[in-house]
Amino acid sequence: MESSYIGQKLNWLRAAVLGGNDGIVSISAVVVGMAGATNSLKLILTASVASLIAGALSMAVGEYISVSSQRDTEKALIEKERLQLQNNPEQELEELVLIYENEGLSKETARIVAKELTEHDVHAAHFHAELGINPNNLTNPWHAFYASAVAFLIGGTIPLITISISPESIRVPITFVTVFFVLTMIGFLSAEAGEAKKVNAIIRVVIGGLLAMLITFGIGEIFGVVGI
Repeated sequence: MESSYIGQKLNWLRAAVLGGNDGIVSISAVVVGMAGATNSLKLILTASVASLIAGALSMAVGEYISVSSQRDTEKALIEKERLQLQNNPEQELEELVLIYENEGLSKETARIVAKELTEHDVHAAHFHAELGINPNNLTNPWHAFYASAVAFLIGGTIPLITISISPESIRVPITFVTVFFVLTMIGFLSAEAGEAKKVNAIIRVVIGGLLAMLITFGIGEIFGVVGI
């Protein structure tokens, strides 16, 4: 039950971190790209808000489809295991014994554990040991849907607010600095959640985001100069 709960939590956290990162990077890119092409705050905000809504919906739907596919796979594996337990209970018991042997138990102890767990709840014993799945707590696609959508909107709103309240002459530099600090925080949080090296995670996130902004700003400058 605990491992399944942790899996649900990590699934939600992954969707939130990914959504927030994509939100701030993609909308920041649109914001500075438009700022490079025009000084009209109205045009910048119109394009950015449209991108914000479209991006949030795209992220949410994509996460929903991805997690739904995972859930369907889990259900299929559960049903397959149910049939195997029904048709070949002895063979399935031996598989369970072997699993516990491989985890370090002696053959005698592994058999005792396998039998006792099978007698208690045959399905739970095999689903957990062989599949690592709790059928009562499958991955929820709606959790990923809402987490990614909300995170994308929050992340994307940051550059929108920044460019809206900044003086026209320094809109772009302030947006770059703001995004730099937010991406640093996202990189830190993602590393913390995954117990990974924080410096490496921060560098990847920051460089990727700022590079996207530099490219779109350059494109905006080109289109602004040629008057397209």
